[in-house]
Amino acid sequence: MFSPEINALAVELGQLLLARGETVTTAESCTGGLIAGAITEVAGSSAWFDRGYITYANQAKAAMLDVPMAFIDGLGAVSEPVVAAMAQGAADGACARWAVAVSGVAGPTGGTPEKPVGTVWLAWATPYGITTEKQVFAGSRSEIRAATVYRALERMVELMKEQA
Repeated sequence: MFSPEINALAVELGQLLLARGETVTTAESCTGGLIAGAITEVAGSSAWFDRGYITYANQAKAAMLDVPMAFIDGLGAVSEPVVAAMAQGAADGACARWAVAVSGVAGPTGGTPEKPVGTVWLAWATPYGITTEKQVFAGSRSEIRAATVYRALERMVELMKEQA
């Protein structure tokens, strides 16, 4: 279902989490649960993944993850403050030490000059704080979503190794 590269990252993430005795959660908008899907593709992932949040609508971000509507109304759902709040809200809600959140414009419509199709904000909540980054991925809707899943897992693995 997922590329071998994504599968390898999910396996590595699981190994790192198992070694630490910690868990991860997801908060997803533009990927619609694909990050959680990649994680749960790994046999035994229930030992390190309890739940994920699919908060596609703005109201869901506010209700499920405590994202302030002022962030969404002021900056839009595809913004650094929103994705950082999503990551923190997911970590808090799942009692997880690690969380990844994504919000973006997967296309093919919905882009603007300020936020063209392919714009994705990612955030990782760690025991040491929140890290964010903006990416602009190229390709079709499915390619943008796959690139987002890959980067979400890749950076989570990097952060876990850096903060060992």
